Amino acid sequence: MSFTVLIPARMASSRLPGKPLADLGGKPMVVRVAERAALAGATQVVVATDVPEILQACADHGVRAVMTRADHQSGSDRLAEACVTLGLSEDDIVVNVQGDEPLIDPALVQACAALLERSSDCVAATAAHSIESVEDLRNPNVVKVVLDKTARALYFSRASIPWWRDGSAPGEPHLPPQPPALRHIGLYAYRVGFLKRFPMLEPAPLEHTEALEQLRILWHGGRIAVYVTDTPPPAGVDTPEDLLRVQQHYIG
Repeated sequence: MSFTVLIPARMASSRLPGKPLADLGGKPMVVRVAERAALAGATQVVVATDVPEILQACADHGVRAVMTRADHQSGSDRLAEACVTLGLSEDDIVVNVQGDEPLIDPALVQACAALLERSSDCVAATAAHSIESVEDLRNPNVVKVVLDKTARALYFSRASIPWWRDGSAPGEPHLPPQPPALRHIGLYAYRVGFLKRFPMLEPAPLEHTEALEQLRILWHGGRIAVYVTDTPPPAGVDTPEDLLRVQQHYIG
């Protein structure tokens, strides 16, 4: 199997500015992410950035990086430009690994790429795992996904879905028995041809309502295959507290 890992990385972050260059055991975070992703067996791992500092940091550690425009509205737009720069073909598979996931499981990256390769009816693949607590089910920051019988995404939401009607008191959801509630993992594999078209698709009303970009794919009739893993991935780095937690991993 042949696939490319693309890592969008930008300096702007409301909660942790400059985090791609945050030090993790003597290396910038974006370099740690690239090294981790390389263990998935990708043909190539490339950072897509819009600032020279990240480009230079990658070069200093032997990580390939390309410059993209600074006015992209989303990471998907940035990846689409990178695909053109790299000369990838329409049928190639690209896995989008976020630049703040230095502990990502390489096996999960590979599994998403493999799932898309064998899912000819889908334009993208992603991942999910079972939700184990009512608190996560109720948390709007925990994105849920509901699947059909072939493990294709029916819908993504911040709401408590599926709702167990007969097992939940009014206003108090309970974990449904079967199928289990699933937490969406923000890891995506795309076919390059679709990724290039994605920025030209009209944003979906549901996308605005839920603030979930992946709903644009479903809105326009695209199918998303979902790999369900038994192992929840380590949390990414969004806050200074997250950064301290991950730094301890490299110290220990």
